[in-house]
Amino acid sequence: MALTRQKKEDIIQEVTTLLEESKLTVLAKYTGTSVKEIQSLRESAEENGTSIKVIKNRLIIKALSASDKFSDADKTEIKGQLLYAFNSIDEVAPAKDLAQFAKQAPTIEFVGALTADGNFISAADVTALSQLPTKDQLRGQLVGTISAPLSGFVNVLAGNIRGVMNVLNARADTLNN
Repeated sequence: MALTRQKKEDIIQEVTTLLEESKLTVLAKYTGTSVKEIQSLRESAEENGTSIKVIKNRLIIKALSASDKFSDADKTEIKGQLLYAFNSIDEVAPAKDLAQFAKQAPTIEFVGALTADGNFISAADVTALSQLPTKDQLRGQLVGTISAPLSGFVNVLAGNIRGVMNVLNARADTLNN
């Protein structure tokens, strides 16, 4: 069934809003992926605040042109069967969600991404982003790095006391025997 002109304008408006609010919009080919798999991807991505949409390329191009931020964005990669992953909370989540799903359904293939400032990044860059640790993992690593010198210092101080205690225990054992 063909979309009415009003419906197309509504979709363009919705996509323009999604693009402007999204910190990263990932484009991926989904040729050969079943509807059931796409539904599963949408459900799993929703947990991280990522919205997965399958939108006609013509409508995406019109939405990009309608947006002040994306009017100059590279549109040459927008061809074929593409799905779009939007996330307004986390910069890396759309790439991570699609990469995680691609392990189960290898028919998903990155094409590129649009950043929040309107630049287009390559599929290789999106793959690199998808392999970054999560924010919580990075915070944990930072805390561990900051606390490492302090922990080492405490262990050095405790080592002297431990040494004295070992000598005293050994002396007490020799006196008892």
